[in-house]
Amino acid sequence: MSAADDRIPFMEQVKSLSWPFWVANIMEMIERLAYYGVRVVIPIYIAQADEVGGLHFSQSDKGLIFAAWAFLQSILPVFTGGFADRYGYKRQIAASVILSSCGYVLMATQREFWPFFFACMLLATGTAIFKPPVQATFVKSMSEKSSGVGWGFFYMVVNVGGFMGPPLAHFLLGFSWPAVFYGCAVLISLNLFWLFTYKSVDSGAARDTSMWHVVAVTAGNILNVRLLSFILILSGFWACFTQLFDMLPNYIVDWVDSSSIAPYLPGWMISYNDSRGPQITQEWVINLNSFLIIFFVVHVSWFVNTRMRRLSSIFLGICMASLGVFLVGLNPSIWLCFVGIAVFSFGEMLSSPKTNEYLGVIAPKDKKALFMGYANIPLAIGWGWGAFVGGHIYENYGEKAMMAMRYLEQELHVTTLPDRSSAFDALVSQLGRTPSEVTTLLWDKYDPGMVWLPFAAAGILSALALLVYNRFAKRWEEMNA
Repeated sequence: MSAADDRIPFMEQVKSLSWPFWVANIMEMIERLAYYGVRVVIPIYIAQADEVGGLHFSQSDKGLIFAAWAFLQSILPVFTGGFADRYGYKRQIAASVILSSCGYVLMATQREFWPFFFACMLLATGTAIFKPPVQATFVKSMSEKSSGVGWGFFYMVVNVGGFMGPPLAHFLLGFSWPAVFYGCAVLISLNLFWLFTYKSVDSGAARDTSMWHVVAVTAGNILNVRLLSFILILSGFWACFTQLFDMLPNYIVDWVDSSSIAPYLPGWMISYNDSRGPQITQEWVINLNSFLIIFFVVHVSWFVNTRMRRLSSIFLGICMASLGVFLVGLNPSIWLCFVGIAVFSFGEMLSSPKTNEYLGVIAPKDKKALFMGYANIPLAIGWGWGAFVGGHIYENYGEKAMMAMRYLEQELHVTTLPDRSSAFDALVSQLGRTPSEVTTLLWDKYDPGMVWLPFAAAGILSALALLVYNRFAKRWEEMNA
């Protein structure tokens, strides 16, 4: 980056962003609001043993659903990015809204494993084909000089939607679990109206190529060894990142104790169903992530844009995110959980927006959506592996209901074990102690915080591999950004 670029004022970069950029941001915010309205609570709905009205599937079942969700939602954009370049961004956005709406409705009505699995896959498909045309609109609406601030705004808007999702879910849960899914179906449908104000952006790609030619080009570009190396390296980071939404909700409900501050917070942030007394709802604990990003990501992106290479920023961010995941598991204190989420969030701000920005900058002019699609491959590998393995890890080494069953069998020699939904209450009754005391007993006995170690390690390994890649990238003109 030249010295002239360094001196571009913040507001001048903001003013250079065009109307299609802002419309795409609005649609992105609505899509994320609906998505995170479901995403932050669905681990509880699927697998929390004692959740009233939940599906009560196992943690391994949850891991299988999320792994398939990850694969479909993250691999499809690799190809639909090329389709968006070929057939137009507007058409693909409309198709994604319709598919996502149908997915939400089916999730509200299906309670058996495979029908619910299909509903999740339908939502994953809608989400997958939404991403490339919207992100390509961002790339086409920004210059290289404004891309740092532009991607910062994009990431802020994503997290505005993410931040508003938990209160939306909490409000709708006051009616019923199906109301959460129906509400999000209505919300995502609003993007069909915003499409009327969306001025189509020319992708620059040829419009007379066949579908199979698009597939061939997509596959051919991904075989670029340097690009493929970058994509694979980031997989470890995404395995670490996605557990904030896959495993942390169940972990908070099971183990994190917020009773010291819950009485001082408003009722709409509190869960009164916890046997340990009033606790902050898990979605509001995790919401600290979105809250910090909303207020800091644009300025962090602008600051880094003038002082650090993109690859260096990604490396530092992955290290911080890995540290945050490690801190979350050290102690069941709500304060340490907050610290871990905060450290993770600043790591995310340094790494995730810069990953998209890096791919946008190195992409050829007529393949912007295609390269934005490639950004989802590390998410597919990392999220898919993390979800599948994480489900098994948490079921065997972290879930409080399973720890209670193990204690009943191994320590109290109970021969007829209760099911998961009543195991903890049965242990409380057997020991004649308070739920809080039994929770502490199980924590000290089985150390469930260790479930975070494999994911912190995956992040650190990813950072070390990126450090090596960064040294080589300085010699590669097309990758040195």
